[in-house]
Amino acid sequence: MQENFSHKLCIEQKKNITVNGVESVSAFSEVKIVLALIGGGYLHVLGSHLKITAFSQGNGSFTAEGAVTSVSYGGKNVVAKIFK
Repeated sequence: MQENFSHKLCIEQKKNITVNGVESVSAFSEVKIVLALIGGGYLHVLGSHLKITAFSQGNGSFTAEGAVTSVSYGGKNVVAKIFK
């Protein structure tokens, strides 16, 4: 039986980002945040002055602030690709 996983992404004025359905924070810096999503896959957030403001692994909620310039979904973590 396949479970149904949902993700919700909200970006407000290119400054605040909220994501639901996050399993863990795989990597983060001032310019990039990589989130592992529940059910598989990754969400890559690019920008500048990025700062994680909250993360709850229990309910899968994540928030960050900074200048968000790009958001993309990917199947593998960038770090996993480097050490492949």
